Amino acid sequence: MSTFQRAARPEGQPPARPARQNDERPARPESNRAIKRAAYAASNPVANRPANPSDYNRPAAPSKAKPRNRPRTVDRDPKPAAVAESEGERLSKRVMALKACSRTEAEQYIEGGWVMVNGVVVEDPPFRVLHQTVSIAPDATLLNTADVTLILNKPSGWLDGVEDDDEDEDERPARSRTSKPQIPNARSLLTIANRYSNDQSEIRALKRHFLHLEADVALETGASGLVVFTQDWRTTRKLSEDLGSMEHELIVDVTGEVQPEQLQRIARALNDERNPLPQVKFSVNSSSPELSKLRFAIKGSHPGLVAYLCGKAGLEIQAMRRIRLGRLALTDLPEGQWRFLSVYEKF
Repeated sequence: MSTFQRAARPEGQPPARPARQNDERPARPESNRAIKRAAYAASNPVANRPANPSDYNRPAAPSKAKPRNRPRTVDRDPKPAAVAESEGERLSKRVMALKACSRTEAEQYIEGGWVMVNGVVVEDPPFRVLHQTVSIAPDATLLNTADVTLILNKPSGWLDGVEDDDEDEDERPARSRTSKPQIPNARSLLTIANRYSNDQSEIRALKRHFLHLEADVALETGASGLVVFTQDWRTTRKLSEDLGSMEHELIVDVTGEVQPEQLQRIARALNDERNPLPQVKFSVNSSSPELSKLRFAIKGSHPGLVAYLCGKAGLEIQAMRRIRLGRLALTDLPEGQWRFLSVYEKF
């Protein structure tokens, strides 16, 4: 017989199984693990693991552990649809649909003052609209979005705005009631209400024109006159790099009549080799027993120089006013008002 074949079972009835003396299966002795489990449950009645295996199907008791403070962002409740509809959509999104332009261009149209909501110009792109009428000016363009320069006639006793006061109200130290009042900043005068009515620049005043303004030419707090605020980096570069060669013209009011000896003292102070001073040209515009006017033309911005020269001559200053900066003159701009720098004007 081959080894790959099974042996055939002989014909006839299969042989009967021998009978056991005790046909019942003997009980298995209890295992050591069950004995230990029962002993542990008996000694620990409040144990987490029940002694009876059938008790494993019971629901677990509620946990008393402190929940973790983990932010839940996946199953956060969405914003109700009614609230979203009541707020409307962004004005920039509406302009995108009306003008078929990108979001950046839509924001430029809005900030340029070309978009009106119910007939009122709105310059805020996040402004929400729902059922309002949104219209765009027919002559709307994105070509005239250049940075601007503002010319201000700063009043006496105001800061020149060179150091912008952006300090937070909460970070300022608490001042007592007896402390001196804070000196106002000339930047607070740059509002649409203070624009010169006879401004010849023909530029529409917008909110963006009062943002990111830099002032680089200092002026004494007690003096008044021409101060420049600009957004144009070319103007900033001109006023910073060429400031030393730019002539500043000031008119100074002094008490009494100016004597020739006093002018000689000013000349000697300027020619003193022990104390080199900037190049200064001075003259007397008018003189009377009550008041005299002196003209100073100084190369560069040197706050305090005029007061130093007048102190050397024994002259008491009553007022000081800057009327020219390079080729730009203050002309008839009223005090406390501003105007735009025209295209044809240069420093």
